[in-house]
Formats: sequence, C-alpha cells, structure tokens
Amino acid sequence: MTEQFSVNRELFDHVMVPNYSPSAVIPVRGKGSRVWDQNNNELIDFAGGIAVSCLGHCHPALVEALKTQGEKLWHLSNVMTNEPALRLAKKLVDNTFAEKVYFANSGAESNEAAFKLARRWALDVYGEHKSQIISFKQGFHGRTFFTVTVGGQEAYSDGFGPKPGDIEHAEYNNLESLEALISDNTCAVVMEPLQGEGGIVSPTQEFAEGVRALCDKHNALLIFDEVQTGVGRTGELYAYMGLGVTPDIMTTAKALGGGFPVGAMLTTNDIAKHLKIGTHGSTYGGNPLACAVAEAAFDTVNDPATLQGVKAKEAMFKQALAAVNEKYNVFKEIRGKGLLIGAVLNDDYQGRSKDFLNAAMKHGLMTLVAGASIIRFTPSLVIPDADILEGMNRFEKAVDAIVNG
Repeated sequence: MTEQFSVNRELFDHVMVPNYSPSAVIPVRGKGSRVWDQNNNELIDFAGGIAVSCLGHCHPALVEALKTQGEKLWHLSNVMTNEPALRLAKKLVDNTFAEKVYFANSGAESNEAAFKLARRWALDVYGEHKSQIISFKQGFHGRTFFTVTVGGQEAYSDGFGPKPGDIEHAEYNNLESLEALISDNTCAVVMEPLQGEGGIVSPTQEFAEGVRALCDKHNALLIFDEVQTGVGRTGELYAYMGLGVTPDIMTTAKALGGGFPVGAMLTTNDIAKHLKIGTHGSTYGGNPLACAVAEAAFDTVNDPATLQGVKAKEAMFKQALAAVNEKYNVFKEIRGKGLLIGAVLNDDYQGRSKDFLNAAMKHGLMTLVAGASIIRFTPSLVIPDADILEGMNRFEKAVDAIVNG
C-alpha cells in the first residue's frame, strides 16, 4: 500500500537539503502572468522565476514546442547531433556577433565553459603565464566552484576550501580599478552588461567602452555574462547591442528556454577552435527537448513588436513605481533597463527588501530582491498592461502595510 502524505511546506523541511528557505505558498499552475497556489489563491507574477519566464507561464508556443518534440525525441548523447540544437544554434549565430555555439543546461555551466575556453585560448596562443581572470565586485556568474569564485560576492564562495586561483575583482563602473589589475597576463575580463544580483547596476557608456579598450590593449578576451540580461530582457535581443560594445564570448541562459533549463556559450570561430574534441562536454547540453522549447522562445522574443513592447512596459513600471514613491517616500532610486528593474530603498528602509517581498506576497504579488535593500522586478516580457496595473495596485497596498503597518 502506498504511504499517504501531505505535499505542503512542512514536507520541504523533512525531505529537502536546507540551503533554501522557500515561501509557504506553493504554486500549482500558471497562465500568462498569473499563478494559482494550492488553495486556489491567485498571484500576479512580477518575478518571472528570476528573469527566466520571459513569456510567462504556459505560453502556447512553448507548450506546443514541448508537446511536439516530446513525441519525437527526448535525448541523445553528443556522439550524435540533433535538429532542434542545429536550428537553435543557427538562429543564435544569425542574430548575434557569434559564429559558434556550445550548449549547456544553465547559466553557470555556460559561464564555466566560457572561463575554461578563455584559459585554453590563452594557453594555446600566448602560454602558461596568461591565466588571470578579472571580474567585478558584486558580480554574479553562477554557483559552480569556478563560477562562484569568479563572481564578486565572497559570501557565496567562502567556506568550501581552497578556491580556484588567479582570479581578481575590480570595481564595477570604475575603469581605474580595472586598469590597476589588468596586464598582459590577463586572459579574460568577465562582466555583466548590467549587474543583476549585485543590485541592478547599469554600466556607464564610458565604462563599457573602456573595458573593451583595455581588453584589446592587453590581448585579453572580453566575456559578457548575459544570463540575466539576454533574450529581450533589456529591450534589445542582447544587452551588448544597446551598449554598442561587442564581447569575444557571451553566455546566455534563463530566458533562452522560457522556463526550460538550457544555456549557451557563444563566440567566434577563431576562439572556438581552442575547445578541441574532448576538451569540454555536457551530457544534456544540446538536449532536443530543451532546444526545441528554446527555439520557440527565441523566435517569439526576437520580434520587433515584442522588443518594443518591453521598452513600453519598462516606462509603465517606472511611472507606477514613481507614483508609489511620491505617496510613500520609500525609494531613493528606481534603476535598471527594460524589464530588469530595481527599486532601491532609502535610508529609512535600509535592509528591509525581504519585508517588502513578504508583504507583496500577502497581497497576491510575487516580487524579488537584489540584496538587502533593493526590490527587483523581472516579469514576463509580454505581461499584459492590465496585469502591470493590477500588480502595482497590490504592490502599493504592500508598501502601505509596511509604512503604516
């Protein structure tokens, strides 16, 4: 006889490793930008699974792609290739600077591949001395031991023993700090073209162009981590396009699959040739199911109307947040680009972003944080205007509860 048990938040504490502390709310279904929990309470989704659900929940194009591919072919080893992977790679190459694609399952794995490729390229072309990787404080590049060490938040990488070496961290938006570290021993500089986890920080134009120039001067590769900013999030297909600064290697994941796990590393022919047969691999990378869904997501987002819509919705979000702030005076700044928006709490509410997130949840709205003092919004790129207005109405009630609670 099958044992009977309740599937609830308490079960998490019994069966799951305690590295997460999830909400008591357990969503069971979603449609568009709305989600329903076990008790059929409705929530508006301004979180998008952390910038992943770029077309909301159960978008017809993604559902159709998954069903169709699900009845054809699920998995092959990389001893063979497959049609969905080839189609997706062709579209990525045709629509970006890149000439070659490597598929992985996540942003961290895509970054791991990028960092390994940069080291291998430098070794082959220049020799063993050229191994330094420079990234930026507060940057985030994943949770594998290599990527979390390249990331600029020591709290995430401390406590696991000796770290991978020859990694340095400069200050974002500070060219002088990069200039002080970079040399002909640097193989790569890694940056987000808009810092996500680190606080929704946009680069200045001067900084972005200056990083590119310093890389060129020292024969170092420029790696753009577009895991959070890519596939329409900033209102461009990729954020580098809006900056007019082209990287040598770019990584993409999150929105690429619209909710299905997939990632990719993109680069040029000249650099790609250094990942020779056997130097790197992934069991599931290029999986037919993942690539079929990602192709549908990519096609849907890579449309002038969708990308223009992101910029229009950004304006709606920022106006609504400004109106809330006019009334309650809780933010010192609203920043970000496209639908990657950060509301920075002022001195009176420092360290309380989690309180706002919890209050929003009580009022039927899913939001995010980016650090202790920033509320982050990364909704669907096609969220209906009516859902933005209703969600902001709920957010205002949450703010009121904290200010006057």
